[in-house]
Amino acid sequence: MIVGFIGFGEAGSTIAGGLASAGVERIYAFDIAADDPRLGATIRDRARRTGTTIVESPAALARACDLLFSTVTSSSAIDAAAAIAPSLEPRHVYADLNSVSPALKQDIGRAVSATGARFVEAAVMAPVLPYGHRVPMLLGGPGAALFAERMTPLGMRCEVLAAEVGTAAAVKMCRSIVVKGLEALMCECVLGASRYDAGAHVFASLNESFPGIDWQKLADYMVGRVVVHGERRAREMEEVAETLRAIGVEPIMAEAAARRQQWSAQLGLRSHFGSAGPRSAAEVVEVVTRLTARQEESACDAHSSRQ
Repeated sequence: MIVGFIGFGEAGSTIAGGLASAGVERIYAFDIAADDPRLGATIRDRARRTGTTIVESPAALARACDLLFSTVTSSSAIDAAAAIAPSLEPRHVYADLNSVSPALKQDIGRAVSATGARFVEAAVMAPVLPYGHRVPMLLGGPGAALFAERMTPLGMRCEVLAAEVGTAAAVKMCRSIVVKGLEALMCECVLGASRYDAGAHVFASLNESFPGIDWQKLADYMVGRVVVHGERRAREMEEVAETLRAIGVEPIMAEAAARRQQWSAQLGLRSHFGSAGPRSAAEVVEVVTRLTARQEESACDAHSSRQ
């Protein structure tokens, strides 16, 4: 089997590595940033580690592969499909794994299907790490059954939905309201409680109200996710907000979650930790406290200079 990836970031390269370990011998990828001075080295290192060949254009990727995974940023999903569409043929299966709205999945599906290629709507239902290519996916679209037939023997966990394109994305989007919303709430809870040394009491109360959940452990995990993936999660929650707005539901909580996730990215929290991210919520509080103090000092200095 020969597979290709459009976009070779963390998700794409992790899935590629899993497929390689499962026996896929030839993997190709095209990434628009492969020659970028800042990002290119990382992309090429991922390619070396997974045995992936980087190609120079979407057309070259289409020539080399029959089965294509689109694993780009949500804002680039439609552009990625448009870039490769002129090179698609009926032999191709195009699976879009990006976290975008149902309406955008439908737009991408129409662009792909117009070429004669078979479109697969794939909703990734858990973090790619640590699952790798075994991360659970919901599938829809005319190519879903064929995709599942080819990929399940390699260990991919595929559930085909008997529904129109957009349903799998809707499941993903509505799930994200809860998951990313809880992350944002947990982050604010930890930040607020830390100012009063109230964290232990807060979590003890939550443990009593919701038995069976270790709230401190959950906080450590969720706050860490905000730090490591805030930028990507903010974009996803913006897609969630658009999804809700399009059907007449005011996205009050989705927009708030997007703001908190973006806050982490704007503060640059990820740069203060290793690749694995923070080990605890307390580590994040310490960094935020230090950064906030610096910002306040800078604001005071600027105010004094103006006077």
